[in-house]
Amino acid sequence: MQAVMKSYKSLSLLVWLNWDRLFTAGTVVVGLLAGAFLGTALIAP
Repeated sequence: MQAVMKSYKSLSLLVWLNWDRLFTAGTVVVGLLAGAFLGTALIAP
């Protein structure tokens, strides 16, 4: 149980330290998906 708690704490620390990178990557992915959706919506009649 202690090993699980330590790994959870270390994982949450990594997420806390890198949240801005995750946010940036998520924003890029959402932008690409929105562009693909608009591109197909404008081409298809």
